[in-house]
Amino acid sequence: MQNRREFMTLALLAASTAGTLAHASDYPSRAIEILVPSSPGGGTDVMARRFADIARKYCPQSFIVNNKPGASGGIGMTEVQRAAPDGYKIGVLISELAIIPHLGMTKVTTRDFIPLARLNGDPGLVAVHADSPIKSIEDLLALARRQPGEVSMGNAGTGTIWHLAAAALEDKAGVRFNHVPYQGAAPSVMALVGGHVQAIVVSPAEIGSFVQAKQIRVLAAMAEQRLPAPYAEVQTFKEKGVDLVVGTWRGLGVPLNTPPAIVSYLRDVIGKTVADPEFNASLIRANLQPAYMPGEEFQAFMNSQSAYFQKLLGSVNIQK
Repeated sequence: MQNRREFMTLALLAASTAGTLAHASDYPSRAIEILVPSSPGGGTDVMARRFADIARKYCPQSFIVNNKPGASGGIGMTEVQRAAPDGYKIGVLISELAIIPHLGMTKVTTRDFIPLARLNGDPGLVAVHADSPIKSIEDLLALARRQPGEVSMGNAGTGTIWHLAAAALEDKAGVRFNHVPYQGAAPSVMALVGGHVQAIVVSPAEIGSFVQAKQIRVLAAMAEQRLPAPYAEVQTFKEKGVDLVVGTWRGLGVPLNTPPAIVSYLRDVIGKTVADPEFNASLIRANLQPAYMPGEEFQAFMNSQSAYFQKLLGSVNIQK
């Protein structure tokens, strides 16, 4: 009887494997879903939709973008991780994937996907109201040293990349802020414009229109090098003597056990799409910085980000 059960198990496994391989051979035969783990209209959503539009040139099937926000991206990324590994549900993997597992907000980690590629990366910007008496990053840090824990620093929510970016600045500069969380980056920007906080950390895409309207002044960028206009005059923290490079990133991934042939196909489509000048131009118009990274390199990068934020979370009070 035991032998019979083992035989049946092996037979079912063989049949399942054969079905997967047969499916992979005619992939794609229908539309491919791109699941965005955040709300419509934000930078992640814009990037996914720009990709879907251009990638259609290089794939016989359409890419359909759907949104599943919640839990700092945890709900949407968990859905992708649990999806059938057939190549028909691709997830947008975002920087919070390296943070929220360490906060107990999700069990899904950077190792629970096959990464296809990173597409975009945006540094954190520290910004103040245009009328603020804080004229430079030196002014901000000096004020924070004189008034420990009193300078209000708005962010997109507790545990988000911009909260952690501000915490990283505290760690590097030896200061303490009064962290003020909002339900997303956009509300934090409006709080700054309305004078409810003294500073915020956000991405270039989230404040571009306010900078151009001279309502917000950017003090410094958490970037390796300076950004293009309208931020070309903004110095990096490295230029200011602070070794701080933190930012959001966005890429694509599929569930583990997706057949290698499907993974290879998708990576080829992505490679052609990111090489398309129209795709890169569309990102730049939205103040999103192209930052392509192939699959294996993206995996190593995500793992290093997870280790970095795990260590950082051990040294900061994330409940502020």
